[in-house]
Amino acid sequence: MDTQEKPTYVKQQLTAALLELLEEKELRDISVSALTAAAGVHRVSFYRSYRDKEDILREYLLGLFGAWTADYDRQERHSDDDLCVCMFAHLWEYRDFYRLLSRRGLLYLLKDVLVQICGPKPEYPNLGAYTAAFISYGLYGWVEEWIARGMQESPEEMAELLKSRL
Repeated sequence: MDTQEKPTYVKQQLTAALLELLEEKELRDISVSALTAAAGVHRVSFYRSYRDKEDILREYLLGLFGAWTADYDRQERHSDDDLCVCMFAHLWEYRDFYRLLSRRGLLYLLKDVLVQICGPKPEYPNLGAYTAAFISYGLYGWVEEWIARGMQESPEEMAELLKSRL
């Protein structure tokens, strides 16, 4: 394995191990030592790549959403309705992961990603910032409640429900 592949390998191993351990334990009950042992990497590799265990989940979420936005950008249709269906479809596809975050009280990490992607930016004028905050936090609320209620509706139904409320 060359030096370019090693950080990616370490991160993949740590991510897979953390997701597996989260199935059994709360994040606070997973030590870095147990995580690195399960991942088969040294503790120093963890600290070279991450500040804390939540950073692994943040990076994984950003990767998922990065792949989702790339897929969306490749599509020919780009209406707001298409965007909503596509986002809910992404959440549905990775529902086991999002349900795991919810069960472990870590779904706020998704909120952080949504706010980072579509929330207010310092360069926005006030009204634009308030609107972006309303959209990103409101969207998170819909997603959080959908997950809490067992994701009973399809992605298309969720997008239609959201559209009907706007």
